[in-house]
Amino acid sequence: MSVYHAGSRAVQDLVGVRDRADHVGRSLGPDIKPVAADFLELQPLLVVGAADPGTGRVWASAVTGIPGFVRATGPRQMSVTCGPPPADPLATALTTPGTSVGTIALDPRTRRRMRLNGRLRPTPRGFAIAAEQVFANCPKYIQRRETCERVPDRAPGTPRPLARLGEEQAGLVAAADTFFLATVHTDGADVSHRGGDPGFVRVVSPRELDWPDYPGNAMFRSLGNLHADPRAGLLFLDWTTGTTLQLTGSARTGFGAGGERTVRFTVTGAVHTPAALPLRWSAPDHSPADPDTSR
Repeated sequence: MSVYHAGSRAVQDLVGVRDRADHVGRSLGPDIKPVAADFLELQPLLVVGAADPGTGRVWASAVTGIPGFVRATGPRQMSVTCGPPPADPLATALTTPGTSVGTIALDPRTRRRMRLNGRLRPTPRGFAIAAEQVFANCPKYIQRRETCERVPDRAPGTPRPLARLGEEQAGLVAAADTFFLATVHTDGADVSHRGGDPGFVRVVSPRELDWPDYPGNAMFRSLGNLHADPRAGLLFLDWTTGTTLQLTGSARTGFGAGGERTVRFTVTGAVHTPAALPLRWSAPDHSPADPDTSR
């Protein structure tokens, strides 16, 4: 059975990479291998994406803890011993049995990332996910950050719901070298990473962003999901202050004659939380794969 749904197949065929995608797709499976389990236990940050069961809006949220708070508790199960705060837009989804969730653990220190998607089960300390797809990605577009320190006395600010981007939020987006993209389809959810030199995400208006879709692994999971269902959630974070900006809305992909791709995102809601995460990362060493973003 194919690991790809019709949306991903449509984009693969449009770009002409179906054979390559089939080769890469052999790495997808439900098993958490020992090397993946070891990687998870070292991480202080996990990004989770899902659709809110009440509103249908798609969000991406960051969950943090002392390394070991995320771990494999079986060959096909990942457990997380905390969750987002009650005001987080994914708080309801992450306490609802059977929610389809996508997750990504990204380690800037090693430029490694791992994705695990499946079905959620609430637990007394957080939640567990029965894995359906587990896979690693190449280090492309990951900005290296050598150190990460916990700031236990950092007090999170009050989350601010917004309908559009103001000057402060637009500045955070314009300065970003990394963000996370949550998408959904009828069979599940997915979270991917996007990286580039600051300025690769462009604020077109208070309600619109766009960014170039750089060449990747040819699976086209995110763009395939968007081809079938345009709902999406974005997470931007300030790696120094811990401030987060969560956006929800819809996205569409434009395909240029020369093979270039641009994703246009329309904002329908946002949550801006100062000092949300108790982590401080060092300054980035930008990925050698980052294209020149001067326009």
